[in-house]
Amino acid sequence: MDTEAQNRPKDLVLGSTQELAEQISCIGPAKYYVCGYFAAFTNIAITFPIQKVLFRQQLHGLTTVDAIRQLKQDGFRNLYRGILPPLLQKTTTVALMFGLYEDFSCLLKRTTNAPELFNRSVSAVLAGTAEAVLTPFERVQALLQVRRHHNRFKNTFHAFKVLRAYGIKEYYRGLVPILLRNGPSNALFFALRGPVKQCLPEANTYSVNVLNDFICGGFLGSMLGIMFYPINVVKARMQSQFGGEFQTFTNVLRQIWSERDGKLSHLMRGVHLNYHRSILSWGIINATYEILLKLL
Repeated sequence: MDTEAQNRPKDLVLGSTQELAEQISCIGPAKYYVCGYFAAFTNIAITFPIQKVLFRQQLHGLTTVDAIRQLKQDGFRNLYRGILPPLLQKTTTVALMFGLYEDFSCLLKRTTNAPELFNRSVSAVLAGTAEAVLTPFERVQALLQVRRHHNRFKNTFHAFKVLRAYGIKEYYRGLVPILLRNGPSNALFFALRGPVKQCLPEANTYSVNVLNDFICGGFLGSMLGIMFYPINVVKARMQSQFGGEFQTFTNVLRQIWSERDGKLSHLMRGVHLNYHRSILSWGIINATYEILLKLL
């Protein structure tokens, strides 16, 4: 028998076992993923028509009135065309956003001695980067919403099938702007969510607490939506392209800037609608997430 193993302090072995158990139990209470999933589902079902108007503005530089008029011309039958990809993509990404953030935060807390703010920031960036795996859904959603592609793609599954012939890269067209957006926006959202809610009047009732969660999520969503709007404009242009050369982020941005007369106001067309949509969207997500979290 190994004498050294016999003489090893029992409390050291017990301590190592406990630490391992804590790290394992730290990984993923499913409730964070479930709450994120259904919060996103509720949001998509309510706000999809607004998102479609916004996408037309980002893609073509239209005014809100012109974008709505264009959708009216397309008819009600096409209003919810393209909703399946965001239902599949957004529900999963928001589930990953909240779930992986909690998992990474817990693991980093157990395995490093870094400050809490650093751990949570890194966790948010890692969660946002992981979400980018689902870029193909965002890509197909963009193609289905482009007017000139209405006759080319029948539905979501047909679009995925057509893209297969162009290779895996075609599914991930627009990946760079998504990575530039996801990590930093996640880090800011999770870092500011607590402080923003603390600045609101104290909630003495359940309904006021839900309202505070809605205001907190809506404020952060709208603020981050404005900050990262130019990146989303570039993403919309890149993902609306079907086949052909892959252009860099900077080249596409330069091209859009030139087309819109070098004016920031033209580049930011649609930002007002995005602002209001983000208030509603992230207000719904944050409030619904907190409601479900308490229920579970």
